[in-house]
Amino acid sequence: MSDFSSLSSSPRRVRQANVAAALQAIFAGGQLSRADLARQLGLNRSSSGNIISELIGNGLVREVAEDAPKPTRAGRPGILLELVPEGGCFIGVEIGVEHITALRIGLTAEVSDVRVVPFDGRHAPVAEAVDRAVAIALEGAASGEIERCEGFGLATPAQMDRRGRVRIAPLLGWRDVDLAAITREAVPAGIPSLVENDANAFAIGEAYASRGRQRGVTLVLVIESGVGGGIVIDGQLFRGGNGLAGEIGHIHVPDADCAELEEAIGLELLLNRYRGVATAGDATLAGLLADVRDRAPAAVAIAEDWARHLAFALVQACRLVDPDRIVLGGSVAGLYPMVSARVAFHMETLQADSFPLPEIVLHEAAETGAAYGAACMLHQRFLSLENDLLAGDAMGKDWGSL
Repeated sequence: MSDFSSLSSSPRRVRQANVAAALQAIFAGGQLSRADLARQLGLNRSSSGNIISELIGNGLVREVAEDAPKPTRAGRPGILLELVPEGGCFIGVEIGVEHITALRIGLTAEVSDVRVVPFDGRHAPVAEAVDRAVAIALEGAASGEIERCEGFGLATPAQMDRRGRVRIAPLLGWRDVDLAAITREAVPAGIPSLVENDANAFAIGEAYASRGRQRGVTLVLVIESGVGGGIVIDGQLFRGGNGLAGEIGHIHVPDADCAELEEAIGLELLLNRYRGVATAGDATLAGLLADVRDRAPAAVAIAEDWARHLAFALVQACRLVDPDRIVLGGSVAGLYPMVSARVAFHMETLQADSFPLPEIVLHEAAETGAAYGAACMLHQRFLSLENDLLAGDAMGKDWGSL
């Protein structure tokens, strides 16, 4: 959430801060009474009421009856405030090596209209990939939905600076391209856009889903063709000096056929090994997971090596980052639940007693987490001081773009 401590005291900026804080408080709480919101904002009921009236008038907030009155209060159920899901639309897209994932979230950050489309990212020029991603994201959208779109976020496996310029994307073959500018040109006019590394976007979405309640240190790993990482500290993404904090994919792994972690546990090596032992026709990740589930010896051997290499990398990460929690995402992470005991065994073997092992979980939406995080970046911006529409001059006018 935004820090309002350095704001100037101009009435317009103070009012903008209060409106943003009101939206953030309702989003974090899910539902709030008028009195609770006024207390959180530190405003009297009249000032808070004016803000609420404008938010209701602009279709962002609505009043609903309390499902069950508090035991300490007699009489009719109270009236609560909540965000209107249809009050805004935010699009998130991930351009991967073999697919494009697109989804939308509403003002309550609930996911809808998920699309996963096969795509050959290795051979597509940047502009072609972005144009295709935008087309997939907008496919089937009514004109009203596009008008309500308050942001377009794009995530991809690339090293990029804070301005959205890609230094290098080895898996996609991109180098030194202004992805932010290309994306701005591709999305419909008036819709703001942001771009982000896929692992950072995944980490942002993981933190955002907690609605500000996440505390401690979380390491997020996205395992696809490569391995990306992100670090979240008390609900905020930690980027590091160059935006690469948490990127453990290039850790050197001993006793592996290849030198780096993303080669040792990434999709390509798994499928290359599986092709020689697959019991069905095509060697696919789904086939490998099925064979591991059925305890096919050759597939189990592949999974055992994967668990050992993953455990080695996680131990190194734990020594450097000391996370409370590790979240695994990406399609290949679907292998983890079947070998979690083996990962724990190898980590305990490698880890000194003085280093407690963190909780390790599979993300609930492991294959769409990056796209969700990309959408959340724009949702977060909409509820913040970066959204000038929350200022006095813009309230009640054009809510279609930033």
